[in-house]
Amino acid sequence: MSATDWLPAEVRAQGVERRLAAGEALFHQGKRPVGLYEIISGKVRLVRVDRAGREAVLYTAGAGDTIAEASLFSSAYHCDAIATTEALVRLYPKAAVLAAFARDANAMQAFTAMLAHQVMNLRTRLEQRNIHSARDRVRHYLAVNVGADGRTVVLPGTIKDLAGDLGLTHEALYRTLAGMAAEGEIERAKGTIRLARIPYDPDHT
Repeated sequence: MSATDWLPAEVRAQGVERRLAAGEALFHQGKRPVGLYEIISGKVRLVRVDRAGREAVLYTAGAGDTIAEASLFSSAYHCDAIATTEALVRLYPKAAVLAAFARDANAMQAFTAMLAHQVMNLRTRLEQRNIHSARDRVRHYLAVNVGADGRTVVLPGTIKDLAGDLGLTHEALYRTLAGMAAEGEIERAKGTIRLARIPYDPDHT
């Protein structure tokens, strides 16, 4: 299911696709927004750069995600968007999206529901970042994202991607996962992590 399923057909018909090479910028902070983007394939990283040239990653969007939602209601982009892989994105023009909201209350309600879901995800990520122990941070992630079987977590990207989402270096995450696997707490396979014991409960400290 796409995050833009709520868009009316007439807005979808105005979507314009663009291919990005790895490292190519989709837009830059301070520039005038042109619309809402849907990621069709690949990954796009939202970053801010400080005066020393250091990047602070705000979010890494993958297939099915949308970006630049807040910019629909702003005069400028709030960050840079850089493709981390080859990517295909679809632009829905700002004027068309806002016009759809003005005439279709259901579209606006669905958009609001999507944003509420994003807020819930953001709160979860903030809670993870507040956990100082790398192992407990990983346990929290696994507990929140475990599948219906109660044991299997399907990773949405690479281990390096996961490290960025958790606010860890990829070296620290590799060491943490290796230690958890060696102690029998998890079992790793391609694209998945399987909990070998009762998962960590994020409500208990």
